Amino acid sequence: MSEPVFLALGARPQEAVQLYRPGAPTEYPAAVAERLAADAAPLVARYPEKRSALLPLLHLVQSEDGYITPAGIEFCAAALDLTAAEVVSVATFYSMYRRGPTGEYLVGVCTTTLCAVLGGDAILSSLCEHLGIAPGGTTDDGKVTVERIECNAACDYAPVVMVNWEFFDDQTVASAREVVDALRSGRPPSPTRGAPLGTFRETARLLAGGRIVASGGPELALELEAEGYDKYLPQAA
Repeated sequence: MSEPVFLALGARPQEAVQLYRPGAPTEYPAAVAERLAADAAPLVARYPEKRSALLPLLHLVQSEDGYITPAGIEFCAAALDLTAAEVVSVATFYSMYRRGPTGEYLVGVCTTTLCAVLGGDAILSSLCEHLGIAPGGTTDDGKVTVERIECNAACDYAPVVMVNWEFFDDQTVASAREVVDALRSGRPPSPTRGAPLGTFRETARLLAGGRIVASGGPELALELEAEGYDKYLPQAA
C-alpha cells in the first residue's frame, strides 16, 4: 500500500486568517464612502447582475485601504446587496485579496517546483534575511512585503519574482536583493515585461478598472500613457 498523502487545507502558513483585526477600519468617513460609491457605479453598471461586480469592487476597496478591511467588506455588501458573509467568502478564496496591511510593493517569490529547484527557495530565504522579516512580513518602513507564491505560469523564465503582479524574470539571489533595495530607495525598477510598476494600491485600482490617479508622480503617468494605459489616468473635465 502506498504512503498516504497529506493535504493541508485552509490559509497558507504566512497568511493571516482573520479579516476582522484590531485597528482595521470598520466604516468609511462619509467623504470616502461617497468617492468610492462614485468609482463603483460604472464598475457595477458593466454587469447584468450587481453581484457579478464583487471582484472589481474588492480591488477598489483594497486600493483604498491596502488590504480587505471590515469597512471594505461592508461597502461591497451594501453596494451589491450582498451579506458580509458572502463578500468574505469570496475575499478569502482569492490570494490577490490581502488579509492584512501590505507594503507599497508586494514582492512574491515563486517557490513551486521548477522555480524552487532553480533558486526560488534560496531567493526567498535571502530576501527575508536581508530585510529582517519572515515570509508574509512587511519592512518597518512599510515599503516592501515579501511572500511565497505559487506558480505564475512563467516556468521558462524561472526563477521568477513578481512585484505587484509584474514579472521579474530569471532572478538570482543578488538580482532579487537589488530589486528590493531599489524599491525601498524610491527607485522602482522596470519589470522584465508588462506594464510599468506602480504601487500596490495603484495596481489594485488598475485591476478594479476605470481611472486611477497616478500617485507615483508624473513619471509614472507618462509611462502609463506611453504603454497605452492612458485610459486609466485622470481625464480633463
